[in-house]
Amino acid sequence: MRGGQGAAEARVLQFTNCRILRGGKLLREDLWVRGGRILDPEKLFFEERRVADERRDCGGRILAPGFIDVQINGGFGVDFSQATEDVGSGVALVARRILSHGVTSFCPTLVTSPPEVYHKVVPQIPVKSGGPHGAGVLGLHLEGPFISREKRGAHPEAHLRSFEANAFQDLLATYGPLDNVRIVTLAPELGHSHEVIRELTTRGICVSLGHSVADLRAAEDAVWSGATFITHLFNAMLPFHHRDPGIVGLLTSDRLPAGRCIFYGMIADGTHTNPAALRIAHRAHPQGLVLVTDAIPALGLGNGRHTLGQQEVEVDGLTAYVAGTKTLSGSIAPMDVCVRHFLQATGCSVESALEAASLHPAQLLGLEKSKGTLDFGADAGEGASQGYWAAWPYL
Repeated sequence: MRGGQGAAEARVLQFTNCRILRGGKLLREDLWVRGGRILDPEKLFFEERRVADERRDCGGRILAPGFIDVQINGGFGVDFSQATEDVGSGVALVARRILSHGVTSFCPTLVTSPPEVYHKVVPQIPVKSGGPHGAGVLGLHLEGPFISREKRGAHPEAHLRSFEANAFQDLLATYGPLDNVRIVTLAPELGHSHEVIRELTTRGICVSLGHSVADLRAAEDAVWSGATFITHLFNAMLPFHHRDPGIVGLLTSDRLPAGRCIFYGMIADGTHTNPAALRIAHRAHPQGLVLVTDAIPALGLGNGRHTLGQQEVEVDGLTAYVAGTKTLSGSIAPMDVCVRHFLQATGCSVESALEAASLHPAQLLGLEKSKGTLDFGADAGEGASQGYWAAWPYL
């Protein structure tokens, strides 16, 4: 239920004995919810003359906005980059299972694939609201195939592409219709990439820079063309160098459009990024840090061989590799594990760690008025009225 007379007639829930994350602080306040929206209790009392229909004691836990994962390749045996006959049921299974890890919204991510896979899969994953049935789908993240061969990482070389002269039409021919797409990762050093960036951003699609050998100037030019995100900072890009820091240099660049916040994804799984690198990035540009899982279909499963799109991966303990190599191939850590590791590794505040997985990705996607926040009028987490909260006894 969303607004209007129906919402006014819905039951009012009052969450008590909790600390709520609001305005960057943990506050000892009650939280009031009705019809999937967060209420202003003063208006409820004085304008509607209403009280709670039900009170729930949270036992001193933290109530945080639901996490938003903008880079997740699958999980629990489901591979978003596989053109199965029933893509939707796989997405629904992942959406249901990630709720228990605090994720209430996500961007299913496809790695580099042949055009026929995009043409079959992309139309089958529409934007979808969340609820007790599972996390909401905010749109697809297409990572590749327009990326660097040198920094392809786990992406299959045979399916990589560069832009032809009519670059945006080339992209459309590869992906098909873009109605369900929210983020595209590309390498900005590719010819005609800036034309593509401008076209995508005009359509409201977030452009992320990644799997790239771009120098800082090329990265800055891409931001001027409309790019706003960096895919898994430090991974699959040129290493930091004091004379040319490459894409990493965007975190402190003084050549960006006034008022533009650059966001960057970090995989805080204990494998992809050394704790010292996490601390460097966070201290350099804390407000842009977005925690992502980069989880692969092996998430929630055990050791052994699994798929990631067109390739096989081998899971050994806490690490996944392209089979037969030592190339990292995504993560098997869920979001709540990443949040806790990030908190421990950086020594940041609990508030900062939670916002890196909620408010910051919402801001990246322009959804901060309704998601990633517990402000009055915001979404009460997907299905919060049924108890689906990121509720933390400790962090």
